[in-house]
Amino acid sequence: MKRRTWIAGSVAVAAAAGGAAWQLRDRLVAAPIDEVSGGLWQMRFARPEGGQLEMAGLRGRLVLLNFWATWCPPCIKEMPELDAFQQRHAAAGWQVVGLAIDNPAAVREFLARAPVGYAVGLAGMEGADLSRRLGNERGGLPFSVVFDRDGRPVARKLGETRRELLLDWAAKY
Repeated sequence: MKRRTWIAGSVAVAAAAGGAAWQLRDRLVAAPIDEVSGGLWQMRFARPEGGQLEMAGLRGRLVLLNFWATWCPPCIKEMPELDAFQQRHAAAGWQVVGLAIDNPAAVREFLARAPVGYAVGLAGMEGADLSRRLGNERGGLPFSVVFDRDGRPVARKLGETRRELLLDWAAKY
């Protein structure tokens, strides 16, 4: 009898958890874009080569946002693959954006030695705050977020991305 009670209780807890998760999902889908995107689409960042990177101009595209720094070995290691991803998938509407949480001079010097073909913004500490608002609870780097064409975050990855994951994202979104 105790076993049946335990099983029935477990099923009830699982059902309640599933229902709560479903309601949370519905709330996130219904939430205003600014709320679920941490205000990203209203932001502007200086570009290392000059000018501004206006995030509003990227709405309607699939965006792979990557937070990085010049002093972060896994960040540097993944950059060539992110660059290749941008080249291969731009025609399908993808845009890779690297937000450097670093000293602007260090970023400029690094990109002069190892240029990339995707957009880079100088985010500084504002970028670290944005990263946390987008789900990077640990504040670690690298951190990537995929946004769908509506501007909603649909995938996150703390740590180095790999080719297989990038291809999975390209196929899924």
